[in-house]
Amino acid sequence: MSPRLKRLTWVISLLAVWALVSYVVVPIVWKEYFDHHPIRDEAPRITRTADGHPGDPLNIALVGAETDTISAMTAAGWYPADPITFASSVRIVVDSVFRRPDDQAPVSDLFLFGRKQDLAFEQPVGDSPRQRHHVRFWRWDRLEDDRPVWFGSATFDEGVGVSHTTGQVTHHIGPDIDAERDLIAGELEKAGWERRVRWMNGFHTQREGSNGGGDPWNTDGRLAVVVLETKQAPASAH
Repeated sequence: MSPRLKRLTWVISLLAVWALVSYVVVPIVWKEYFDHHPIRDEAPRITRTADGHPGDPLNIALVGAETDTISAMTAAGWYPADPITFASSVRIVVDSVFRRPDDQAPVSDLFLFGRKQDLAFEQPVGDSPRQRHHVRFWRWDRLEDDRPVWFGSATFDEGVGVSHTTGQVTHHIGPDIDAERDLIAGELEKAGWERRVRWMNGFHTQREGSNGGGDPWNTDGRLAVVVLETKQAPASAH
């Protein structure tokens, strides 16, 4: 075997070991740890990753029907994110490498109330999906004024890198989650979809932490609750 072929074989073997450890072994170990750790019994203020790590914090809630929520976010300039599939995962990697814009790049799954996000939206920044504003929403099992409540976690993706906890390729978020919360509330108001907004002080007693990828975050502890307008679709002509 030639020296060049030996080096290539060595590199491929290392990549295979890294993939096995990062995507199979480490998630199993973390899931086992968090399934037996009291932190999972805390009230939902922070999302969870699939293996049980604390995910991104909640920082916004919308009150309104699903159709109004989707209409409001798209009117405010946000694009629905594609679901994660093999094709969409390959696409985001290729688009990131070649710096091609992707308005509907997929977002990874985070969990709240025992399930992954019900809705996800994003705003691209520049000409690559490496950087973007994005938000995930989960529908609560309770109503406010007979309208659904959607808890959201809004963060800014600063770039693509390797997770500090699993070694998997992931987006790294910026620490200022309040800026993303305020961005959405402001854009919904400008788009004419915000009926009123109230602020829940002290929603987060823990004002800083790290998400599942090891990225630090900080907050003033407030949750923005945006009550959406109800906009009826025009009646069809007879």
